Amino acid sequence: MRGDKLDSRKSLIAAIKRPFSAFDGFVSRLSDWLIDWTPFILVTTYYIVSTAIYVFCSYQQIKVFYFFYMCTNFYIAMTCVVEAFLAMTPIREARKEAFRIEGNGRRFPSPDQELPMLDLLIVAYLPNEKDIVKDQVHYALDELAYPKNKIRVNLLYNTPAPIEPLETELHAMAEQYSELRVIKVPKSKSKADNLNHFLTLETDADIISIFDCDHFPHPHNPRWAAERFVADPTVDIIQGRCVVYNTDETFYAKMIAIEFDKIYATSHPGRSRMFGFGLFCGSNGYWRAGVLRQIRMDEFMLTEDIDSGLRAYAQNKKAVHDLNVISYEMAPNNFAAFWNQRLRWAQGWTQASYRHMPLVWNQPPSGKRGLDQRFGILSLLLIREMSYYLVTQHTCLILSFIITGFPSSPAMLIRLIFFEYPLAEWFLFFTVTCLIITLAVTEMVRSEFTSWRAMLAFAAIYPFYLILSATMGLYAHARQIVKYSSWNPTARS
Repeated sequence: MRGDKLDSRKSLIAAIKRPFSAFDGFVSRLSDWLIDWTPFILVTTYYIVSTAIYVFCSYQQIKVFYFFYMCTNFYIAMTCVVEAFLAMTPIREARKEAFRIEGNGRRFPSPDQELPMLDLLIVAYLPNEKDIVKDQVHYALDELAYPKNKIRVNLLYNTPAPIEPLETELHAMAEQYSELRVIKVPKSKSKADNLNHFLTLETDADIISIFDCDHFPHPHNPRWAAERFVADPTVDIIQGRCVVYNTDETFYAKMIAIEFDKIYATSHPGRSRMFGFGLFCGSNGYWRAGVLRQIRMDEFMLTEDIDSGLRAYAQNKKAVHDLNVISYEMAPNNFAAFWNQRLRWAQGWTQASYRHMPLVWNQPPSGKRGLDQRFGILSLLLIREMSYYLVTQHTCLILSFIITGFPSSPAMLIRLIFFEYPLAEWFLFFTVTCLIITLAVTEMVRSEFTSWRAMLAFAAIYPFYLILSATMGLYAHARQIVKYSSWNPTARS
């Protein structure tokens, strides 16, 4: 009898809780929906309201806005040109050094026994990279031209659910290769968790390198980095050049490959010369082990790599960009993957910019930060974030022109967009010239996986790409406002 009463009581309690559980589920789904769609609503409203404001502005007000936005566009273009020109020196030096090593029978200056001990980390999220992880590990073990007694390959992976027989096969590889360690990171939810777990382990490495799972480092990649550390004891971080190799798959990959050539071969080294500091960008990066163990990764940042690089810079650590430290990686092959990746990057940059803005006025623990570095930080963190609004506001202004004076022919549309005012043609001329010069320097160093045809296509769509990037920046700001924090890994294939 007592058992029947207990069963009845449990049934009654369950019946009472059921409506509340259903309500809690509804509230949770509604909350997720609001977090997902509020940024879209905010950005859409931003575009509509901004365009409407320009529609109702007076002629003189529009003229002021127009010239202001043309000036800011010219500033952005000029910055790219200066970076490209300044990059020519490190480009020339990297080529000279590469030709010297090639002409010397690929013999590097340092004897093998004097090279630093290296821990090479491959960071993987298995559900996303289960189809490529074994190939990447085999490549690192078999193809990298670095003394076997001086390198350890470490696979750091996390997975929400066991994946068999893959996991068993990976651990079997560790038994086959003495220089391989396979580490499943418990309770990990991100790349930062994986890295931080490794940094708690005891190793005798002098240098730690970090690679995403889709990377194929050039066989001499670790040797170039090691030689740079040996040659310059003041260097704490080396960021190598990332090259997209899957350009034969989709148009997206072709365009991203050109973009990466521009960023890693011209913008990064050029900006480093202009402002006097480099930056760790996440993959194909080398750290002195002690520095990385001190800095670690912040698992709450969406771009933990940029955050760690800026925290290292705040402590006066020296980061350099080396164009001979080359690694090949995959680009997203569809718009959805591209969108998720760039939104995560954009929101991560927003978080890092907000956190590290005090670098503009603070001094490092030792040494002194000059005006060039302060302006460089201001440009990197504040002006870059503001550029999203400058580009999109200019776009809204052009949309208002089309609404108020809808063109009847393509020629009228071009005149409306580019030649509305007498000085506009000069701004257009100088801006286009800056773009051509920037791409001309990029053409000098573009990878073997791209072509001049792809370069022309990139130049043609570049204005539209800037608008898309600025829109994603606004979207990232909106996500930050609603505290969106999902970490969406990039799809691999």
